[in-house]
Amino acid sequence: MAVFSDAEKVQILSDLIKIKSVNNHEDDVANYIKKLLAQHDINSKIIPVSDSRVDLEAEIGHGKPVLGISGHMDVVAPGDDSQWHSDPFTLTERSGKLFGRGSADMKSGLAAMVIAMIEIHDADLLKKGTIRLMATMGEEVGELGSRKFADEGYMNDVDALIIGEPSQYSIAFAHKGSMDIKLTSIGKAAHSSMPEQGYNAIDPLVDLIYHANKLFRGTDKHSKLMGDLSFNATIFNGGDQVNSIPERAVSEINVRTIPEFNNDVVEKKIKELVEAQNAAGAKISMDIYMSQPSIETTGDSLLLKMAQKVGKEISGENISAGAIPPVTDASNLLKGKEKSFPLVIFGPGSDTVHQVNEYVDKQMYLNFIRIYQKLFTSYLNQ
Repeated sequence: MAVFSDAEKVQILSDLIKIKSVNNHEDDVANYIKKLLAQHDINSKIIPVSDSRVDLEAEIGHGKPVLGISGHMDVVAPGDDSQWHSDPFTLTERSGKLFGRGSADMKSGLAAMVIAMIEIHDADLLKKGTIRLMATMGEEVGELGSRKFADEGYMNDVDALIIGEPSQYSIAFAHKGSMDIKLTSIGKAAHSSMPEQGYNAIDPLVDLIYHANKLFRGTDKHSKLMGDLSFNATIFNGGDQVNSIPERAVSEINVRTIPEFNNDVVEKKIKELVEAQNAAGAKISMDIYMSQPSIETTGDSLLLKMAQKVGKEISGENISAGAIPPVTDASNLLKGKEKSFPLVIFGPGSDTVHQVNEYVDKQMYLNFIRIYQKLFTSYLNQ
């Protein structure tokens, strides 16, 4: 029994898209969801993380089992607004597609979860167990929101987890890890006609990255499920004048890790490369400012099988299951869990994530509300 019309479901998504939660201001999203839930007598709690950055937690039902559902409230920047065919923060429908920043990643997944939760509650469809919504801040940069939930014990009694990231009509139960690393090289400035009086900060950094590329891209470590580790220097800055020896250079690196070549091993190897340069006279410091591990569950769970069955019934599509390259909040939320823990990453979206003219298919968004309703209740009521 639907509580909301299709137009109202789209309006809720539209309201969320209007909130410019670009790497910040998740408090506005949380307050909107809190008010919406309260209109249906569902209590929720806003959990401060920093300034205008918050998590939101809400529950319906009671007792075991506990099904965790999670989505993030932040979005990435829209980029060049002039390249969008419509205002990125105004949900715009064209040819059955809903355009807007965050429409795919992942306010449609978050909205679908919240709406499904409300409709389950209002129709009294949950006969046993608990649905716990964990809406996170900062997933796009740092994942501090999911770490807050994990550190404060919100996952301790959770028996299974669904994350509404934009997988479309496929399911992920594993993903690569991610590391963001900043290397800073300090040299000594001098006139370029007398380089012997200075020390070029760029040189050792270039040499380090060259050897790192050979090391990480040439490894024979491979994951059957996730593929190869990827290593990329994505930012490089050094010097400020063409005829001056640069006294400072900075490079930032992103690494996508696999269980066979994990974050700890990557850190150890880069430290060794830094130490080798410093032993030869360089002054390079390393800051690993984000490190999220890969997640590998077995994928052999009743929850996943149910998600495939329900997904096919409602969408008419065969629902495949496997691994994805991007990191998710599962890196924090599943810390300490066994490989057998039931994880399903499953949500509406498209291949336009982080791109100009991001969109979600309207029917897919509406389908996922129905998928979540049936999946949540089927899993808990069994």
